[in-house]
Amino acid sequence: MTNATRSDETGLRGWLRRVFGGPSAVYGLILYSALIAGVSDESTDSLEVLIVSLFSLIIFFIAHVFAHTLSDHGEHGFWHALEGGVRESAGMLYAAIPSTIVLIAGATTRMDADDSVGLALLVATIVLGVLGYSAYERRGAGHVVRIIGAVGTAILGLAIMILNYAVH
Repeated sequence: MTNATRSDETGLRGWLRRVFGGPSAVYGLILYSALIAGVSDESTDSLEVLIVSLFSLIIFFIAHVFAHTLSDHGEHGFWHALEGGVRESAGMLYAAIPSTIVLIAGATTRMDADDSVGLALLVATIVLGVLGYSAYERRGAGHVVRIIGAVGTAILGLAIMILNYAVH
């Protein structure tokens, strides 16, 4: 069980923590960002980047749900394991929403593809920073430590995105 599923908070704040506070959200956001960067080149437009990256993320989501279901169905039954897999992996999709909105805006306006990709990656980095801040807040850290944690999380996430892009 992850930190995201252990949250006792209710309401919108509790839902946000459960959805965005887990490892699948961080992993999904880094993966999606690397996919966006990897798909983007001089000949692609924002719509192509969006479609290829989003479908790729959905495939990874399905793989995560499959892995969770396969590993848990012996103990909990198929449907319960499947439900748990979807719940545990949903953060991958939710965390991609802000960057996806940017790519949709780029595809439906006259925004240059490089600009929409750059902005989508910037938004993903900011979301990682927010996730880092939130994690330190939950630990009861002071404001300075939260900010340092947020910046560190964003930088580390950006470095992982770059490494993932370079390898692929």
